[in-house]
Amino acid sequence: MRKVIVNTTPLIALAGIGHLNVLEKLYGEVTIPRAVYNEICAKPDTECAKQLQQALDWIVIEDIVNTEAKMYYKTQLHDGEVEVMILAKEKQADLIIVDDNNAKKHAKYLGLPVTGTIGVLIKAKNLGIVSALKPLLERMLENHIYMSSALMQMCLEEVGEV
Repeated sequence: MRKVIVNTTPLIALAGIGHLNVLEKLYGEVTIPRAVYNEICAKPDTECAKQLQQALDWIVIEDIVNTEAKMYYKTQLHDGEVEVMILAKEKQADLIIVDDNNAKKHAKYLGLPVTGTIGVLIKAKNLGIVSALKPLLERMLENHIYMSSALMQMCLEEVGEV
């Protein structure tokens, strides 16, 4: 089984469009660091927090071992992103899923394979897990998940929806 570590924003984005389960369908099991769990559950009435609680049979929460390593990232990344990077290195992850561009740059610098929410949805579309990408991207925009119109167009072209 692939070791996949997920950050907060992809969970929020996928839960917001009712497709958190895409992660389970693609990867079977995913891991989130404790900081990501705490960020989401800080507001227990949100849709993401509710869906996360229901998905704890396939979403595993793990604590990082090297807590001292957090100080090397603190000025550039949020707590959840920092723990995603550290946990990914500790677990020798096959993939991390983050949306923040700065976090993606850090991940690539560390040699970590990285994708984002849209990459997950493109893979789900290509594998027939979701039937259409465009309505999902439109719902993400309605939920205030930013993407440029150029990025949206490029993604729709990639999956043949233009």
